[in-house]
Amino acid sequence: MIEYRDTGGDGPTVVLLHGLMMDASLWDGPVGELSADHRCVVPTLPFGAHRHAMRADADLSLPGIARLVAEFLDRLDLHDVTLVGNDTGGALVQLLIRDGAARVGRVVLASCDAFDNFPPGLTGRTLVRTGRLSPRLFGLFMQQMRLRMLRRLPITFGWLTRRGDAATARWMKPVLTRPEIRRDAVRMLRAAGADTGVLLAAAEGLPGFDRPALVVWASEDRVMPLEHGRRLAELLPHARLVEIEDSYTLIPLDQPARLAHTIREFTRTSATT
Repeated sequence: MIEYRDTGGDGPTVVLLHGLMMDASLWDGPVGELSADHRCVVPTLPFGAHRHAMRADADLSLPGIARLVAEFLDRLDLHDVTLVGNDTGGALVQLLIRDGAARVGRVVLASCDAFDNFPPGLTGRTLVRTGRLSPRLFGLFMQQMRLRMLRRLPITFGWLTRRGDAATARWMKPVLTRPEIRRDAVRMLRAAGADTGVLLAAAEGLPGFDRPALVVWASEDRVMPLEHGRRLAELLPHARLVEIEDSYTLIPLDQPARLAHTIREFTRTSATT
């Protein structure tokens, strides 16, 4: 079961994907701007901050969750979607590109995992290492995240967002209070640690994507190298790169209005070209 928010409306459909230990609220700021003239669909994926546990046999590897997103688009019968991914949400977009993405009309990759940067940076590598713990010990370890000073460390959320600590505190609640969510989180993190080359393989499919693409990168990103953004824009045949200042990886938290404006301009211009 995938929980999601759908603003409705007759405008272009934008589906927005979040990263590890986050939920759909990552996108609240941009959705507040975009929903005036776009239909925004925002799922909460089983990345550790979800509220509905997955089946015990669910595939929680990155490719498995990408297939879940594809099924989600099918179930809602969405067409000509602008698929947007930030952080590990952007990794899912790359995997969907590799697999064809029939319902996707254009993509936006916003400061995301790419190439050999998976798990991403010090933050991602530390998180994946915690997945080696049992679900019970993982839960005990994550209790530290109740403290703001620990959430702001570089190995947690400190290098991911300048301004989003309230959101990061909220994202911790399911894994701190729900044993079934801890089980899912550990399974997901172990699968991520077992397939660290998945995005190098996905990159081989990027030159075959024949639809418009936008790469949006935080110029001060400490987790997702700016060079990766430039490489993605070069590999995608119909892509351009936009750099956003005064932001870390989580641009939807740090610069929501600027990101929403950039996405709106992209959907408008790509629909007429």
